[in-house]
Amino acid sequence: MSGGHVHDHHHDHHHDHDHHHDGSTLSEMDLRVRALETVLVDKGYVDPEALDLIIETYETRIGPRNGARVVAKAWLEPDYLAFLRRNAGDAVASLGYTGRQGESMVALENTPEVHNIVVCTLCSCYPWPVLGLPPVWYKSPAYRSRVVIDPRGVLADFGVTLPAEKKIKVWDSTAEVRYLVIPERPAGTEGWDLEALAAIVTRDSMIGTGLVTVPGGGAS
Repeated sequence: MSGGHVHDHHHDHHHDHDHHHDGSTLSEMDLRVRALETVLVDKGYVDPEALDLIIETYETRIGPRNGARVVAKAWLEPDYLAFLRRNAGDAVASLGYTGRQGESMVALENTPEVHNIVVCTLCSCYPWPVLGLPPVWYKSPAYRSRVVIDPRGVLADFGVTLPAEKKIKVWDSTAEVRYLVIPERPAGTEGWDLEALAAIVTRDSMIGTGLVTVPGGGAS
């Protein structure tokens, strides 16, 4: 896991990892998206409100479907979960989800004892091949600074309350290492197939700021 940092919620936090960019620098992908957005809006092809809706769709629905299938497959197939543990990048790529940035992918398993949360304290490094576009709040200074200091408080802001005895680990993404949280599979999903399971896996649960819930049922 070289290149990434994990913070225990009751420890002091040091943010000295080596990014090749800072919070004010746009990635190549961001620059392309913003340039396209400007052209489309200026030429009248796209209404700004409609563009916002498209971006929201990719942030919360289309993009995270890749990661949701990775999670569902891990829930269903012990061999695939073991593959994720050994080499998450290759395991994700085996499903056809690959990026061009060259960073390593690490899978973090939530368990009854441990809950994982992902942040990028210096900018917004994010596993876009499996989660799509990062949500606006992921890039905000408030989230980036507070989640390392007070993860339980941040979880509460997202409507998540964990047992006091459950340990919380905060993982700091870098330009070299990206993380994907494998949330706990909720009870009541026995016998579900991959697509049914993937449908209940949310983007936030794969960042660690949410839990997977069964519609009309409980959460895990």
